[in-house]
Amino acid sequence: MTTPSTLADWLAHCERLHPRTIDLTLERVQRVRKRLGLGFDCPVFTVAGTNGKGSTCAMLEAILLHSGYRVGVYTSPHLVHFEERCRIGGEIVEAAALLPHFAAVETARQGETLTYFEFTTLVILRLLSEASLDAVVLEVGLGGRLDAVNSIDTDCAILTSIDLDHMDYLGPDREAIGREKAGILRTGRPAIVGDPVPPQSVIDHAREIGADLWRFGHDFNYRGDKQQWGWAGRARRHNGLAYPALRGANQLLNASGVLAALEALRDRLPVTAQAVRNGLAMVELPGRFQIVPGAPTLVLDVAHNPHAVATLAENLDQMGYYPCTHVVFGAMKDKDIETMFARLLPLVDRWYFSDLPTPRAATAQELRALHVRAVAARAPGATPLPPQVQASEHPAPRAALVAALEAADPADRIVVFGSFFTVGGVLENGLPRRTAKHLG
Repeated sequence: MTTPSTLADWLAHCERLHPRTIDLTLERVQRVRKRLGLGFDCPVFTVAGTNGKGSTCAMLEAILLHSGYRVGVYTSPHLVHFEERCRIGGEIVEAAALLPHFAAVETARQGETLTYFEFTTLVILRLLSEASLDAVVLEVGLGGRLDAVNSIDTDCAILTSIDLDHMDYLGPDREAIGREKAGILRTGRPAIVGDPVPPQSVIDHAREIGADLWRFGHDFNYRGDKQQWGWAGRARRHNGLAYPALRGANQLLNASGVLAALEALRDRLPVTAQAVRNGLAMVELPGRFQIVPGAPTLVLDVAHNPHAVATLAENLDQMGYYPCTHVVFGAMKDKDIETMFARLLPLVDRWYFSDLPTPRAATAQELRALHVRAVAARAPGATPLPPQVQASEHPAPRAALVAALEAADPADRIVVFGSFFTVGGVLENGLPRRTAKHLG
């Protein structure tokens, strides 16, 4: 094999190594990690959950950066460029910085058939381990117990919401899924559980292994009004906080878990109240109920399961009046798409279904057929649908967005949601925003 020389070459190499995209086990990763001598001397936060992981990582990173710490972050997947998966000191890493670590993992692999995610996770972990960091924030990719990120022992585990997603891999219900996600917990170390009603399996596992369990509503909580909010933990309070810069109904819940994690590790990573205020006020995370300035209003959201779509629907409902709501939608075929439709049908006037550049995705034609089924399956007495709902099919998210822009009036709103591929697809070559219609 010719040694890859570019990031694109290495990523293509990673895609060819294993016959399956997902093959949950820690054994292969642990063997290669040990050969690499991978480990961290600084505190490690590991974040798992069905939704809210990205927001939690971003808020944790922002507060630590405003405290003066050098922070490394690993999240996945990316929206446009692979390098987005790793940030050091708040900056996305350069492709060139990753290349020697690909070579090192390839050498240490010694024939192990790593998946794309396993190989690239080890690459980024190795980069972070050599970056002289004060703190590391790691987002779990899928589940927890058998995810490649869990090859690193955490100093503080954070579990966000736990709901139904990836059931083929994680189990048929919240109890089974919670058990898998609780696999990131460690004996004697803080386990922050932000889900207000966590599965009993999470609580049982934490107690069985002797983790330091912090539960929302028991060990930490928040209260708020329209102007400000406050948080209380075991021994610390924050009052008169401005709302986080990240929009959405669940962000106070995510922020509460972050503040609990920081209190739990305050002896190793002390943060000031001002750093908390500044971090929450300035945090950024593309694609999470991101409202892009301009006309028509444009909302980008990577909601890709029923729980996340229910939150999206609540957020959209609170935005105010728009004459017409246009939705660009693309999703993986293994998702509960009809339930996702059911959440949003009353809010949407025009659907623009999109193909996505992966064999895992449902086609635009399949999405349209599922939409018809979801409409037909609505119960008598359900919230009425907008009159004259329209739908169309498009070969790519960008083409769907252009069609929506051409149809929309300046006072309308356009929502792009579904897979990371959907949002990434409209961002990839610069966001189209205005047509001749909007220029007057």
